[in-house]
Amino acid sequence: VQLQASGGGLVEAEGSLKLSCSASKRTSSNNGVGWFRQAPGKEREFVAAISWNGGVTYYADSVKGRFTISRDNAKNTVYLQMNSLKPEDTAVYYCAVGRSSAASTAQNQYHYWGQGTLVTVSS
Repeated sequence: VQLQASGGGLVEAEGSLKLSCSASKRTSSNNGVGWFRQAPGKEREFVAAISWNGGVTYYADSVKGRFTISRDNAKNTVYLQMNSLKPEDTAVYYCAVGRSSAASTAQNQYHYWGQGTLVTVSS
């Protein structure tokens, strides 16, 4: 499975961006998908996750209420709508396909990773 993350860019604080994660194979439609991010000098961290049918979602406390994860299995695509962005949201954002149909916050539960898309939030 190849993943393509897109939609990153430069945005001012309080602005919005919508990231997309497109998968090359329909297999991803049966699996949970997660978004993670890595800021400069920091470890990669969990952002959001969604189960195979969208019925279960998880969010990091730092983004809860501001970010929304969703998916369109017909398009093999998962989205991350990011609103009220803050400078501390600046990072490379990665999407990943999970080992099962469940949503998970744990990085070791994901086995296919995209190349990342850079989000920069200016103050």
